[in-house]
Amino acid sequence: MNAPAAPDRPARLAGSVAIVTGAASGIGRSIATHFAAEGATVVIADRDLPAAVAVAATLPAAEAVGLDVGDPDAVEKVFADVVARHGRLDVLVNNAGIDDTGELTAIGNDQWDRMVRVNLSGVFYCTRAAARPMKQQRSGRIISIGSNLGIIGSVGMPHYCAVKAGVHGLMRAVARELAPYGITANTIAPGPIRTPLLDSLPADLVQRKLADIPLGRFGEVDEIAPTAVLLASAGGSYYTGAVLNVSGGDVMV
Repeated sequence: MNAPAAPDRPARLAGSVAIVTGAASGIGRSIATHFAAEGATVVIADRDLPAAVAVAATLPAAEAVGLDVGDPDAVEKVFADVVARHGRLDVLVNNAGIDDTGELTAIGNDQWDRMVRVNLSGVFYCTRAAARPMKQQRSGRIISIGSNLGIIGSVGMPHYCAVKAGVHGLMRAVARELAPYGITANTIAPGPIRTPLLDSLPADLVQRKLADIPLGRFGEVDEIAPTAVLLASAGGSYYTGAVLNVSGGDVMV
């Protein structure tokens, strides 16, 4: 993935420090790349540290850290270390996530617990860790990647739909609690986007989903990143508690 061309205008995130989880690939990598192009110092936080290091090496001001977002102690350490190094934390993007399928009666306890651990508890742990320095600064932007399936549901993915709906609810609560500190919290709810997660799903499910999309195609990762840049920048200062659908018309609200 190539970095966006340098804009012919002031960088919108100059001086900002941002942590993007799950940024070694897919939507997270695209967001990190766009943030760096807008002048941010970006922390590429991913469980796959070698891949995170490779991404960071392509960006002008980036560093890589290994992070399992489902491990609360690891989250606290990584976030504290970032603040110690840079003196602040301006933006958190909760992007790390997993995806799988299963009918309701076939989903085992371990499968459910793993989905909750990564896709919901991980968002909570990272948001909690980011809120501490942001409250002290009295500023900050928290952006979580939800899903259109957290709004409309899907056959064969009840566990995934549940945790993504939970992310939407968590961000609304966080938005209300942290607004007095000048901190915004919003959710981006993508439709199906061409990523390794999409490729991992059964082909019949993917084709059924494609047929549902009014624009007749899946989205690309670089079609999600500009919304994250908006929410992280001065142009997004009056968004909080919002769920922004970027779904090709799959969700219309």
